[in-house]
Amino acid sequence: MTTGSNTKRYETPNHPYQGERIAEESGLIGQYGLKNKEELWRAQSELRDYRREARRLLGEAQGDVDLAGEYGAEFVARLRRYGILSENDDISAVLELDVTDVLERRLQTVAYRQGLASTTKQARQFIVHGHVIVDGARVTRPSKKVAVGEQDHIEFDENSPLADELHPERAEGQE
Repeated sequence: MTTGSNTKRYETPNHPYQGERIAEESGLIGQYGLKNKEELWRAQSELRDYRREARRLLGEAQGDVDLAGEYGAEFVARLRRYGILSENDDISAVLELDVTDVLERRLQTVAYRQGLASTTKQARQFIVHGHVIVDGARVTRPSKKVAVGEQDHIEFDENSPLADELHPERAEGQE
């Protein structure tokens, strides 16, 4: 499937006005500091694609988890590389994933969890304004998925005013 510049990369809810779903979405948007519901729907669509692929592989293997794991070795390895699956999870664990598992791997969330910012929204601002580097490269996309190997290489750019530990916007108790 080719994706053009005008192609939506997410699916919207089928029923636009459901109070319970709207409340749940608002809670996740606040918790993860997302800009809008589109970012949440994108994560939900990504999770849906993972589950679809896992079901396809399990179907090809006729329910044999080990055989499906062999068929989808690259797929499972990619999910492990991004920390969505742990090392001892098999392909059937993909079906039990939640949208929070995908949202936890966003650069914005990882930077907040590492203490680079005092809130997820502040982490988003630091990233968008170019204060954060990953593996020596400036990243301005808060939605970037962070691989487990990159996680320890997230820091403030040395040219950023935030690199100074005494900067007033830095969270208390940071490195």
